[in-house]
Amino acid sequence: MPTTVVRFNLVDPAATPASLSERYRAALEMATYADDRGISTVQTEEHHGAANNWLPSPFVFAGAVFGATRRITVTVSAIIGPLHDPLRAAEDIAVLDLLSGGRLVTVAGIGYRPEEYERAGVDFTRRGKLQDELVETLLQAWTGEPFTFRGRTVRVTPRPLSRPHPLLLVGGSSKAAARRAARFGLPFFPSAHLPELAAYYTEQLAAHGTEGWTMMPASETPLLHIADDPDRTWAEHGEHFLHEARTYASWQADGAVRSAVKSAATTVAELRAEGVYRVLTPEECVTYAKGDIGSLILHPLVGGMPVDEGWRSLHHFCENVLPRLKDRQ
Repeated sequence: MPTTVVRFNLVDPAATPASLSERYRAALEMATYADDRGISTVQTEEHHGAANNWLPSPFVFAGAVFGATRRITVTVSAIIGPLHDPLRAAEDIAVLDLLSGGRLVTVAGIGYRPEEYERAGVDFTRRGKLQDELVETLLQAWTGEPFTFRGRTVRVTPRPLSRPHPLLLVGGSSKAAARRAARFGLPFFPSAHLPELAAYYTEQLAAHGTEGWTMMPASETPLLHIADDPDRTWAEHGEHFLHEARTYASWQADGAVRSAVKSAATTVAELRAEGVYRVLTPEECVTYAKGDIGSLILHPLVGGMPVDEGWRSLHHFCENVLPRLKDRQ
């Protein structure tokens, strides 16, 4: 059966503090419901200063999800590594690993928005070196032993539960990211379907004498919404899918960023035709899941989607799709 994922970035361009609080609390309720129904993963991410209220604190959100659930994994995909204090990141991840019983997966990327670096007072041109420092520090810190950090001896406690350390992947779409993952002997998480980069990573593992594996999006990884009447859903709510697609497009304008979410659409009709976002009936979703796919990614609160519509999609998936997928195992 494909891996089942519920994604939350809590975007809402029209939010008030009150409505955003409702959205956050609904996301936690959805995560609890998904956990009870056997969904594999909650996926979340990090962006800063976005006008549409994109989630900036994925570890805080992950902690809330862990407190409300028992089994589900939370994948933070991805943190913007160079914007994090390495010692504090090591502590935060260790605490979440202990709190969750080892259910946290962290993908460390370097981001692609210079304005986020400027906002944080971090030199964008040093992001590669800062990412190296972050990864090296995390791996040393989680041993619980003293080590040298920026010229001084430090020790990070408590030690995490997971051995040898919490699951950490290196994300990115460049050869530098692949080399970094191989050098540290960590799994590689390409940000898009990039088989040539995965092959390069394998070569680098051999060159460095390390071991690892690749977690790569499929050539098509659509973001799904489940509805009885897709035509009506596109007509009533297509603007929310388009908002997210256009936000990503504005961040990828120079063509250098390669992402699994890539759209050139400027209208709802164009977006629907592309297939990056798909509204499926439960029956269509079951049929789609029979194909050679690695994951089903549900995005119930996409782009400011009304909470009640997000619940309808999640209910359909958990009650009318998931049981039929389990029956086929």
